[in-house]
Amino acid sequence: MGEGEIVELLLRRDETGMQELLLHYGPLMKYVIAPILPNPQDREDCLSETVLRVWEKIGQFDGTRGSWTAWLTAVARNTALNHARHNARHDSGETVPEHTPSQEPTPEETVLLRERQKAVRVALERLSNEDRILFYRKYYYMQPTAQIAAELGLTQRAVEGRLYRLKKHLRRLLGGEDRA
Repeated sequence: MGEGEIVELLLRRDETGMQELLLHYGPLMKYVIAPILPNPQDREDCLSETVLRVWEKIGQFDGTRGSWTAWLTAVARNTALNHARHNARHDSGETVPEHTPSQEPTPEETVLLRERQKAVRVALERLSNEDRILFYRKYYYMQPTAQIAAELGLTQRAVEGRLYRLKKHLRRLLGGEDRA
């Protein structure tokens, strides 16, 4: 069954779509979740939550804005990050005083964040496809350097060197230090 058929089943609210989603894309979602959540039970919980989120948010998928796998991996990644944040908050055992200021950003901070995100997106688009994939694997999907090196057939040192040069280049593109 292809991705279009799975998306169509999910849009029609046919539960077969969830089964097909897990069958065809479960390994991909697990691959995205694993580096973020080291505990196997957390990974399973997160996978279930990811499938539920896909079910709830399938109407937001727009194939003209990006690929199905990109959308699906973003949902899996964000769900895993939320799960990790939730675990960190609840595992600390601290109680938050009643009059603690909100951790939410101010409107000004939100605007600045969006502008920074746009600048980073534009800078990433200027990279070669190979460098962009390397960047996403390390800093978006949070894969360990050893895993990236093994899957790309490189040494860890080679991957670290490329990442160092890549960060330096991005810093220049974003107007940071080392401007030439």
